[in-house]
Amino acid sequence: MVNIKELLKETPQDQLVEVNGWVKTFRSNRFIALNDGSTLNNIQCVVDFENFDEALLKQVTTGAALKVKGKLVASQGRGQAVEIQVNELHIHGTADAETYPIQPKKHSMEFLREQAHLRVRTNTFAAVMRVRSALSFAVHQYFTQNGFYYMHAPIITGSDAEGAGEMFRVTTLDLKNTPLTEEGEVNFKEDFFGKETNLTVSGQLEAEAYAMGLGKVYTFGPTFRAENSNTSRHLAEFWMIEPEMAFYDLKDNMDLAEDFIKEVLKYIVAHCAEDLNFLEKRLLDEEKTKPQAERSELSLLDKLRFVIDNKFVRITYTEAIEILKNSKPNKKKKFQYLIEEWGADLQSEHERFLVEKHFKCPVILYDYPAKIKAFYMRLNEDGKTVRAMDILFPGIGEIVGGSQREERLEVLLEKIEALGIDEKELWWYLDLRKYGTAVHSGFGLGFERLVQFATGMGNIRDVIPFPRTPQNAEF
Repeated sequence: MVNIKELLKETPQDQLVEVNGWVKTFRSNRFIALNDGSTLNNIQCVVDFENFDEALLKQVTTGAALKVKGKLVASQGRGQAVEIQVNELHIHGTADAETYPIQPKKHSMEFLREQAHLRVRTNTFAAVMRVRSALSFAVHQYFTQNGFYYMHAPIITGSDAEGAGEMFRVTTLDLKNTPLTEEGEVNFKEDFFGKETNLTVSGQLEAEAYAMGLGKVYTFGPTFRAENSNTSRHLAEFWMIEPEMAFYDLKDNMDLAEDFIKEVLKYIVAHCAEDLNFLEKRLLDEEKTKPQAERSELSLLDKLRFVIDNKFVRITYTEAIEILKNSKPNKKKKFQYLIEEWGADLQSEHERFLVEKHFKCPVILYDYPAKIKAFYMRLNEDGKTVRAMDILFPGIGEIVGGSQREERLEVLLEKIEALGIDEKELWWYLDLRKYGTAVHSGFGLGFERLVQFATGMGNIRDVIPFPRTPQNAEF
């Protein structure tokens, strides 16, 4: 048994082959287009209907699963080099032609999200998921080849790494009969872990601990945000890539992040040509429906090569604010959030302006105001900014967020106190600054945003198998 991708490369010599797959179409009671998910391309299986039972052929409908045995021959028709002359046909599973949702016609993305368990049988989603798989492999390959160790950070945690407060609670308490303290608060001492716990928003803090013993580590796992964000860029459950490196300062961190992104994108350009060409054509067709002003100047593959071939521009937050303050959209009040003064938290519209209109290349912003960044970022000598960096991409906005971490115990204690964070909760994190502290850095990259960029998909819900969003945990 061989997969269709390999079979299509073979030289036809009337050799006997066996293949399994799902029916895409069955024409003229003679031509079966079969696909097994290994490639965009179907293999044509030619049935001499006079030699097959009519009742059997009636079960060959779109969506049915088949096993086909026959001879691999040169194709007589256009569009394929080889085809199978069918000797034997076995139906693994039928699909009712009246009710099977994924019929061979154009479906809307909204409809396909409602059929998330079947949408991978469409060309678009099969291509996206193969690219996602290849990107995932490239991530592990890159870090392994660069001397990193893969660590599994806990998914259940008692700490909020981002200080965001938007976390999913984990509990075994009976919600109809919740135990209370004398003060009337929920008594988490009676919960499974004896304390309040949540699903992780980031594996960073734990990865820092391991970097301070193994040197260079990375986590790549699911993270959770209970943000009520119904946008094309947000998910409640998504995958994060988070490397942490001992003895790396902010510049080393920026160098690594840029090199990493370029290398994983190079990998898919080299290994996913068929799927990327298909997704590029799909994107071009989609772009034609948009007004000229909203169309991308670059095709999908041009965008990928643009990132791979160009050095990322590096500017400070302060320089970015000046550019934005003096920009046309700001002066003409076209931005939804006007930039009036230093200290403003940049929105997606500002990030995309810098990348797509001003510099026309990926941008790394660094040295952000301390007030808008997390407690663990290293304070600069000016006392106002921290050694933070964000990488901004065309069409996406922020794709990477990272920083040099605060390695000085006394500074970290001051920041924790100022934010009202309980020192006891982070005792182990503070220990890292007591015992062999050192300069160290890391970053986080939301994997789905990378997949979105790599595939040209407009909505993040279409690059993860089963999206989790507000009011939606179907499947």
